[in-house]
Amino acid sequence: MNNILTVTRKELLGYFNSAIAYIFFTLFLVILSFLFFRLFFLQGIVSVNDFFGVMPWVFLIFVPAVTMKSWAEERKSGTMEVLLSLPASDLELVVGKFLAGVAFVGVALLLTLIVPALVSLTGPLDWGPVIASYLGAILLAAAYVAIGNFVSSLTANQITAFLFTAVLLFLLLIIGTEPVFSVFPTLIGEVVRNFSLNYHFQSIGRGVLDSRDILFYLTVIGLFVYYNIKSLEARSW
Repeated sequence: MNNILTVTRKELLGYFNSAIAYIFFTLFLVILSFLFFRLFFLQGIVSVNDFFGVMPWVFLIFVPAVTMKSWAEERKSGTMEVLLSLPASDLELVVGKFLAGVAFVGVALLLTLIVPALVSLTGPLDWGPVIASYLGAILLAAAYVAIGNFVSSLTANQITAFLFTAVLLFLLLIIGTEPVFSVFPTLIGEVVRNFSLNYHFQSIGRGVLDSRDILFYLTVIGLFVYYNIKSLEARSW
């Protein structure tokens, strides 16, 4: 556990010691707020559903930007061998980097609390779905980070890691949209939709915490963390 915390602390310091982190926070908040408020005042409804509706798509750009250097930079700079020689297991290294990425995106999500707070000033806001949506956002971000870190472990090029992660996440989002799953027969379409990251996020955002949605995200996270560990073991071998 100490090794995991050490790796997590090291990675977080690496994020926050760079001006890029603060640019990330600013752009993330500004873009999300702009996409939401440009419609909010036209609709005149005291709700933040649209705010969380665009979040998976904004994550599509920002989370790969966070994870692209996770392992790719280590390989490019030649520090991968040094890292793997430390008295920490592959599991501890992978989990440490994963937790750092989730914590970093979590800070960005905390900053967005200003949006529902401002909306609540315009009228009574139902905070139940808001709290559930933030829980869903953390699970969604964690799944994105796990996928992004795995892709980053496969290449020494950060741009390649960014692009492949974005494409993979995009595919896992659009399979939950009606134009995609509706082309299949009903039963198959339901199965396809259940593999969508966005479908389960929307389900949690309704305010009802279904164990199936939480289990889905935990499974995705565990699966890609496992793949990440195996990719390191293969490189070591």
